[in-house]
Formats: sequence, C-alpha cells, structure tokens
Amino acid sequence: MLTAFGKTLAIGFTLGLAFPATACAQAAPADHGLTVPAVAGERDGIRRVPGVYAGHHTLDGRPTGCTVVLTPGGAVGGVDVRGGAPGTRETDLLDPVNSVQEVHAVVLSGGSAFGLEAAAGVTRFLEERGVGFAAGPARVPIVPAAILFDLSIGDPAIRPDADCGYRAAEAALNPEGPLAEGNVGAGAGATIGKVAGLGRAMKGGIGTASVELPSGLVVAAIVAVNSAGDVVDPATGRTLAGVRTAQGDELAGAMQVLHEERGAGNRPGSNTVIGIVATNAALDKPQATKVAQMAQDGIARSIVPSHTPWDGDTMFALATGELAGADLTTVGALAAEMVVEAILRAVRAAESIDGIPAHADMPRYDDMPDAPR
Repeated sequence: MLTAFGKTLAIGFTLGLAFPATACAQAAPADHGLTVPAVAGERDGIRRVPGVYAGHHTLDGRPTGCTVVLTPGGAVGGVDVRGGAPGTRETDLLDPVNSVQEVHAVVLSGGSAFGLEAAAGVTRFLEERGVGFAAGPARVPIVPAAILFDLSIGDPAIRPDADCGYRAAEAALNPEGPLAEGNVGAGAGATIGKVAGLGRAMKGGIGTASVELPSGLVVAAIVAVNSAGDVVDPATGRTLAGVRTAQGDELAGAMQVLHEERGAGNRPGSNTVIGIVATNAALDKPQATKVAQMAQDGIARSIVPSHTPWDGDTMFALATGELAGADLTTVGALAAEMVVEAILRAVRAAESIDGIPAHADMPRYDDMPDAPR
C-alpha cells in the first residue's frame, strides 16, 4: 500500500510524492517558506528527477568546493560505502533498521574531513525555510554528506565550510542553465590516477547523467571523481585519463604500474569517488540501499582499480516516490549505467590546473588500438 501526500509551497508549486508505507512513520512536511522553481533551469542530469535540485559552489583561492542535492519534499535514502578511507556524515541514519525514513539533502564536498562542515550550512538553509524531520517543537533537516581529499592542491587552509554549503543550496534553487560539470563544486580540486603519486596524476572533476524510460521512470547520477585508479570507458576498454608515465606526456596504465610494484606514491585517504543516484521510483529504505549497492558497480566498471584501501568510495541513493511499481532490478541497473556516464562526463569536462593535465590535454587514446588499459 502506498500513501501519497501533496503540499503546496509558497509560490504554489505542488509536491506530489508517494512513499512506501514504511516511510509514513514521520509527519508529512508542513507548509513552509521554501521557494522552489517549478522547473529548475534545464532539467538535465540529476535535476531531471522531479523534486530534485542540485547546485555547486566553488571557492576562490584554490580549486575546491561543494555540491548539494536538495530534496525539499523528502526522499527515501540509502547509502553504500566500499572504499577503505571514507569520510561521511549521517550515513548511519540511512541504515534500513533505523527510524528516520527521509532525507532532505545530500552534500558532496572537497576539503577532506574539514569539508563535512558544508553540511551544516545546508542544514541551516533548510531549517530557515521550515524543511525537516518533525521532532517535537522543531523541524530537523536530515543532511547526509561525504567528502573527498583535495588538500594537496593549493593552500590546504582554504576548504569548504558551512558558507560553501549554504551557497550551493542557494544555487540549487536558483539555477542558471545546465548543471555545470568538470572543475566545479566537489570536483574543483579532484584528481585521478594517483597510484604513482600526485606528480603523475591527471585532473578529475564532477559529472552528471540521466535517463528516462517510456514508463516515466527517471534514474540519474552525479559523481565527483577523485580516484587512485584510471578512468576507463567500459564500452571501448580505453583509458580516458589516469596515471601518466614518468615523462608525463602519455598514459602509463594504473594496473601496469601496480604489476611493476611501483604504486608506493599513494597514501590512505588521498582519493575517493563520491556520488548520488536519484530516481522518481517509489522505494523503501532497503530498496534504496540496494540501488546504492548496485550503483557502485558503475565505479567498478569505469575506474581501475576501485574500492581500494586508499579510496573512500561512497554512493548515496535517493528515491522521491513519484512513480509506483518500478522494477528494482531495472532501477539499480540504470543507476550503475548512469554512474558510468557521469564519471566519463566528469573526466571529459575537466580542465587542467596547477600543471596537472586533463583528458583534453593528452593524446586521444580512444581511437588508438594500442591504448593503455
């Protein structure tokens, strides 16, 4: 049995989100002053999912920032953490055995553990607008978060804080054109291919992708790519970016480096792929958790190696509940596919920084039969 609710916001935009019965343990959101656009800019990438809003804030002074995905009407959440060095907040709440059934935002941030502070700004942004879990006299926004390590690029004292999160949340509800990709938000200082150290790495970034089926099912992803391993296009087997040769002008191949036992340049926690998959399907918490687990397959297909002791690979899943009856296997499989596409888009959109080249700066290995793998 599904229970539906529809609440009208200040400008008359209606949230008509359906949630499984297990999600109804908490009160429906009250009318509040949160002004959201009926259509958030161009409905591209993760913003293609109705009720999902996304924005970035990139800091001045050094390449770093944060990315916020808002679900002001509430969304059932799940998470899967597979990297050996994660940095997260509020992930325990997403365990299916725990009581809270909905989240109101998810934050992806640079800045290592310092960047978790960005979630406090998003929490404040939502609290000011009456969005949150009904807890006695207050409404408490539920805002899980994950961070990546980018402190090696520029001045490490410059990192995302609560103001960064607040500004990214504002950007989510005041979009200007398509959602930016590459060197923005959580992907601003991201680097990839660090199995031989940062000196042979390439520029990572953030990317987003979405798909809509004739049934109306929408599945989307946004991923910040800051991996120890190479980024590989699974459709061709070709490496798009990753660890370079000692001369720096060609790709060396992360697995080749590891075969030669030359991967000592890394250190725990200096990498991580973090992302969010979202769908308009009606899912409960165990199902959302399964989608997050399946979405991790997208990381494994496109990043070699992945889920290492040096990475904090974390994937969140959000389900807004608009579409009943969606097949869970289909949702999870599409989530993994969109994670792959978002990762590839992140790398292709990246631009070089501080002497670290991007995909566009290197030979076009895609068309070369002897490309590193």
